[in-house]
Amino acid sequence: MSFPILSVMLAIPALAAIGCLFLSPSGARWLALVATLADFVLGVALWASFDIGGPQWQFVENAGSIGVFSWKLGIDGFALMLIMLSVFLMPICIGASWVAIEKRVQEYMAAFLVTEVLMIGTFAAQDLLLFYIFFEAGLIPMYLIIGIWGGANRIYASYKFFLYTLLGSLLMLVAMLWMIQYAGTTDIPTLLQTDFPVHAQTWLWLAFFASFAVKMPMWPVHTWLPDAHVQAPTAGSVILAGVLLKLGGYGFLRFLVPMFPEASAQFTWLILGLSAVAVIYASLVALVQSDMKKLIAYSSVAHMAIVTIGLFAFNRLGIEGAMIVMLSHGLVSGALFLCVGVIYDRLHTREIDRYGGLAINMPRYALLFLFFTMASIGLPGTSGFVGEFLSLGGTYQVSTTITLLCTTGIILGAAYMLYLYRRVVFGDLTKDDVRAMPDLSLREIALLAPIAAVVLWMGVYPESFLAPMRSDVGTLVARVARAKPAGDSLPKAGTGIVPAAHAEAHK
Repeated sequence: MSFPILSVMLAIPALAAIGCLFLSPSGARWLALVATLADFVLGVALWASFDIGGPQWQFVENAGSIGVFSWKLGIDGFALMLIMLSVFLMPICIGASWVAIEKRVQEYMAAFLVTEVLMIGTFAAQDLLLFYIFFEAGLIPMYLIIGIWGGANRIYASYKFFLYTLLGSLLMLVAMLWMIQYAGTTDIPTLLQTDFPVHAQTWLWLAFFASFAVKMPMWPVHTWLPDAHVQAPTAGSVILAGVLLKLGGYGFLRFLVPMFPEASAQFTWLILGLSAVAVIYASLVALVQSDMKKLIAYSSVAHMAIVTIGLFAFNRLGIEGAMIVMLSHGLVSGALFLCVGVIYDRLHTREIDRYGGLAINMPRYALLFLFFTMASIGLPGTSGFVGEFLSLGGTYQVSTTITLLCTTGIILGAAYMLYLYRRVVFGDLTKDDVRAMPDLSLREIALLAPIAAVVLWMGVYPESFLAPMRSDVGTLVARVARAKPAGDSLPKAGTGIVPAAHAEAHK
């Protein structure tokens, strides 16, 4: 039997979470850091050992079944990249909480370690019920992180977060039970090859959509996100934006589109319409925010809408772009929340108007903040550009109108991010308390520099991240090809504008 690397990656943070409860605050911090770094090292080994172009499902572990439930783990290229995002951000979250969290440190570290277990488990699960357990259980530690260590309105925000995300998932559970009864299995790879009746796909699609749309979150079920971000501690916001939102995108990618292709094609207009509204609406709302965290939270709604339009383009460009946007947004939004946390720890306010002139006394901070602002906007050479370019390129083949609307939203994104940066970093340094703020410490540089390096790496050489997913994208495109809606971006063959053979090549 080969080394069960996925089970070990689940066991390390699980055991460390238990250990944290019996240590001093300092011991809990160090144990959590060591455990998350160990998982990151295993994640690097996982990536290095992944056979690009090999079988779709790799590192498969099957420990047997109990009734209909089985402990079966395995990953493809999509899961690999999202697991890497999780294990990369988690040690950074522990480092960001090193000084900021002073009460109930042991429980806090344990909650983050449990979150890591559940995130990895969600991406690696190959059993439908196992996926559901991991997916839903992820609510619990984040609910506690917001509710115990959050801001003044943390109880309201934590309840709203929990109820929004739970209610949609109950419908998904009912749909899962029907699928298991119909297909006679809980095995996800088998279900991905099952052709469900077209009349049933509509209802199954709506049930899964109710859960994943809230998790993304899509407009108009996004209202829990700004409240959760504002009240969560800095590291909570990092992991919420960095990974937990990606559970919704992963759900679309793993279940909604490949399992119900006809229903997905039927509802393409709904997804594209909601996404276009989300990009423009969230960008306009972000423009008028006075709280830095709330501004970045609304930017997350806009960026995740770029993910959904890419996925529902039903072509290689759009799907690859959606995945890169998910990875990029996880890094960049996490870094932006860290940047907010850096100055919040010094001045204990997130009000934009309380700052100004930070370039004078915090030049290192200003430089890194500028880099992540540019990445969020989609500056060429950063990960944001690659993802948005691919996603919009794929969407253009389906709907030129939606592409135009979403591109307008990206221009608005540049407006609100540059407006934020100008008010916080530039201008005169007139406030004495702001003038007294020290520049980045070595610990803070150690948190932000690795993210900056990966964002630049992804922007300059995205092939590193696309290659493991390429065959999986091909499998997904082939699966949905029969239901792919007609696009409006190419003139029709026989009109005299393009040759018929050229039009056929682009179908």
